[in-house]
This record gives sequence, C-alpha cells and structure tokens, in this order.
Amino acid sequence: MTVSIRFDAGTLDIGGFDRQSKPPLPEACRWDDRTRRFRAPAAAYAAVVRALIAHRIPYEDAARRYRELDGGLRVHREPRPFQTDAVAAWRAARGRGLIVLPTGAGKTEVALLAIDAIRRETLVVAPTLDLVAQWHRLLRDRFRRDVGIIGGGDHVVEPLTVSTYDSAFLHMNHLGARFGLVVFDECHHLPGEMYSLAAQHCLAPYRLGLTATPERADGRHDALATLVGPTVFRRRVADLTGDYLADYEVERILVELTDDERRAYDEARRTYRAFVVRQGIRVSRPDGWSQFIIRSSRSAEGRQAMAAYQRQRQLAFAAPSKLAYVERLLHRHRRDRALLFTDRNDTAYDLSRRFLAPIITHQTKVSERAAILDDFAAGVYNALVTSRVLNEGVDMPAANVGIVISGSGSAREHVQRLGRLLRKQGDKRAVLYELVAADTSEVFTSERRRASDADD
Repeated sequence: MTVSIRFDAGTLDIGGFDRQSKPPLPEACRWDDRTRRFRAPAAAYAAVVRALIAHRIPYEDAARRYRELDGGLRVHREPRPFQTDAVAAWRAARGRGLIVLPTGAGKTEVALLAIDAIRRETLVVAPTLDLVAQWHRLLRDRFRRDVGIIGGGDHVVEPLTVSTYDSAFLHMNHLGARFGLVVFDECHHLPGEMYSLAAQHCLAPYRLGLTATPERADGRHDALATLVGPTVFRRRVADLTGDYLADYEVERILVELTDDERRAYDEARRTYRAFVVRQGIRVSRPDGWSQFIIRSSRSAEGRQAMAAYQRQRQLAFAAPSKLAYVERLLHRHRRDRALLFTDRNDTAYDLSRRFLAPIITHQTKVSERAAILDDFAAGVYNALVTSRVLNEGVDMPAANVGIVISGSGSAREHVQRLGRLLRKQGDKRAVLYELVAADTSEVFTSERRRASDADD
C-alpha cells in the first residue's frame, strides 16, 4: 500500500486508507465522505509526513510544490550573539516557533539568518504595505535576487516573496503548497479569525513568528502555538538595553486641568456615569462597551450620554492645558527628533497645525509617508505627529524623544511606541514622555497600558 498526499485548496487530501483502518495519522485528519479519503488542514503537512515515516508507511508526496532556495545570503553582517542564539533555538525546535524580541533589536536580521539556514522557498507575511516594501527591499538587497510581492495591486510570485496578511488570506488556498518556510512578521496579528486561515491553509513545514509582544487582549495568542509553534526564544527590553538598544527612560507627567476644563470634564463625566448606572451597564465587562453603544442609540437621554462620554474623553486626551505642555517639551528638546503620538486623528491634525509639524495618519499616501520619514531622518523636520500608524514596523533610528499625548490601554501599544525610540545610534539616549490628565479616567488607561514589564 502506498499512501498519496495532495494539496487541495488549502487542505491535504490523503488517500490509501479506508475509514475502518484507523491509520496512524495526526488528530487533525478527518474522514471525508465526499472523496472517501482523509483530509486535514494544509498546516498538518509536517505532522502527517512525520507520522508516515515513523510507521514506515510508503507514501507519494504530490502536495509540496516548493524547492530548495538556490543560493543564500549574498550580503552578510556579523550577527549579534542573541540573534545567533535565537536562530539556534528555532532550529532546535524543528524550525517552528516564535522569536520574541524588542523593537529595534533586529528581528528582521534573525529572519534573514533563518531563511539562509533553511534554504527553502520562502514567503514573508507582514501587516502593512510599508512593511511589505521594507521587507522587499531588504530581501532583494541581501539575497541579490528578484523578490516577489503580493498586495497593494501587485501579484508576482518568486522563490522569495513578500505578502500582506490580507493578500495571504485571499490567495493561500492556491499558494499554500508553494513555500517551505513562512515568516509571519508582527505575528500577534495572526490569530485573528481571518488571518489564522492563512496559516492553516499553508503547508510550509518551517514556520517563524516574529513579534515584540505576542500577548493579545482577547486571549487568542494561545493559538500561535498551533499556527506557528511555541515561543522558542525571548528577550525583553531590559535584557538588551545599553549593549544593543539605546538607553532610555519613561517619564509619566500628570497635567492638571484648568478650572474651566475641570468643570466641563466633571459635568460630562457625571452625565455619562448617571446613564450607565441607571441602565445597569458594567463597562468593565467584555460586553459592557457594546451594551452602552446599543442602549445609548435608543433615546435622547442615551445620545446625550454618548456625547458626554466623547466630551470627557476629548478633555482628558487633548485638553488645551495638555497641548500647552507639549509646547514646553518641544522647546526643551528643540535639538532632538521628537515623535508625537495621539489616539485620534483630529488631535493629530490639531498638533500638526499648532506646531507646524508634518503628520502621518492612515490617510497619508505611501509615497508621501516615505518622503516625510526620509526628511525626518535627514533632520529637515525635528518633530513628527502621528496617530497609530507608526506604532509598529517602521525603522526610525534618528528619533530619540517620544511624547504620548493620548493612547489606548493596550500594553502592546506602549511597548511599540517606546520601541520607535530604542534603535541604537551612537550614544543616543531616548526618553518617552507620557502626558496624563490628572484625576481623570485617563489615569486608569495609563496604568493599564503600563502593566507590562516593557520598561522595567
């Protein structure tokens, strides 16, 4: 008996067994009554092959369509010791797993070393077009070969290819057998309901996940062990500061509201809280916020409560007194390169107009964004305003000052914003200021996002 394995639209089609034979296949394999064969997600490919080899069952592999990568790195750099250790740990785990390193520690260099070590046709998946372009340039320059790109209107497949997560989800059902190694950059995005299918529909036996913060608020990070592999190597900011990352400090500044701002905040807060209490809504519960949205839309009183919520949030996150303090910090650091982070686009535009600083939001075109970043790096601008789009994946070694005007309660966001400043450049010392409106709900938000050990 010879077993056959085929790739079929993101799944494995396994023939040669009958339903009653109880074959030694992984648990992911299920009998398909339509084809009268066993079927499994393509991601089970490595486990299926290992099971057949372990039980000395001959098989015909018509599933894999990837080949060895002819030629490795053409441009070599001396790896840092922890990068070498990370790749060794990943290879010891059969080339499957997560490598968790702080922003600025050189995760991309680790991926290049892994690709060079495995030498299989490789797909790199990244969350944004900016990162796709960055990876495309890096792979082309270091491997000295044509590199494919999928996403943003391009669809060119090469032995080395870069894709967005969205495009990987759309095309993996027919590209899933094409690559032997898949690298998931910023892999904390992967456990989302759609993106996880991209990992399941890919048969690549070698998988590498890169992130600074794998944990997710929804708990879905547990799925990474199945989709990519276990965490095989981890270093924190404190482990690398000084030798490999810039020295830094984080300073939280409580900004007192003016009397007028305080009265307006307290009034809006009372209106919002009164409605929530009367409706019996517990906002801290997982469904609390959605309940508030639903009920606030049903009456004039509810709409007034929603307006009050937005008003108190705006006063806490972007009070004039807080923006005045930003001016003081920019004057203090007028010879530095400062990034101004906000949670809202309208606040970002206000800051841009007030301080005559360029702005990058999700609406900024890719070409314009690249030009602004180049000018910032060259010192044409010494301040740059952004909402959330620079939170991850952008190299900004010149930046040494960060000013958080507002943000979410996400610990990941805090780590990412700090990470924008940590890339080592000479004797640079970085400082991240976190401006918090005193005696407002923003104090609790700040405590939540600082609940990680990123700045320990």
